[in-house]
Amino acid sequence: RKIPMETEGRMIKTRFTEMFGVDHPIVQGGMQWVGRAELVAAVANAGALGMITALTQPTPDDLRKEIARCRELTDKPFGVNLTILPAIKPPPYAEYRQAIIESGIKIVETAGNKPQEHVDEFKKHGVKVLHKCTSVRHALSAERMGADAISIDGFECAGHPGEDDIPGLVLIPAAADKVTIPMIASGGIGEGRGLAAALALGADPVRLIGFADALRPDAVMALDALHGLGLETSILSGDNAQAVAQVARQTGLTAQASASPQDKHEAIARPTA
Repeated sequence: RKIPMETEGRMIKTRFTEMFGVDHPIVQGGMQWVGRAELVAAVANAGALGMITALTQPTPDDLRKEIARCRELTDKPFGVNLTILPAIKPPPYAEYRQAIIESGIKIVETAGNKPQEHVDEFKKHGVKVLHKCTSVRHALSAERMGADAISIDGFECAGHPGEDDIPGLVLIPAAADKVTIPMIASGGIGEGRGLAAALALGADPVRLIGFADALRPDAVMALDALHGLGLETSILSGDNAQAVAQVARQTGLTAQASASPQDKHEAIARPTA
């Protein structure tokens, strides 16, 4: 499917950026022990979607405090990841969920198990839910349950118990052909060229672990070269111009990379006649 996109200066708009109120189609992975206020606020302030990991906090009250601490560091949107793994003695998921709702969070990622109970409760309180999936069938199931968006996790993503060893280059387009809600491409994406490739495969945003590099202007603008698939002309500015021009050629575009008088690289891609 062709993802509707607009470019405004160095901003790339997709359905995901519009729905979740962020500047860039990039999501920080909900990493256990890492998704704390400082990291999440830094991602949010850079224009992407940061995620606090709920279970990094030992209790629901600690999660409330971490959310409040994050709000002291940013006034931009951010979310909370609630991983609901099956366990003999599970954490008090319902209490963590209530802490998220009472803290006024409006974006939640669920992962690890069937999320219906949580989706229903979050939606009652106006919370947008994205669910992490490792297969097309799970993505379609999450869509039927009412998820607003899904994350499709290829084999490269790791950290999820349901992986079927299907790599992202196969799984992302397979899901894009079936899923109608916004879809995050997760796994093996660490800089602008991967970001551009994932959008060409049908993702709306991408999830990155090495997001600090990916948020550089050249990485964000790398998307433009592949947007030529649906646009008359696309221009890329940044250090990755040569590499992105090569990717553009492989997708059926005529592409050219050059340096401007200001020594600023540009890659120009036009649809092949």
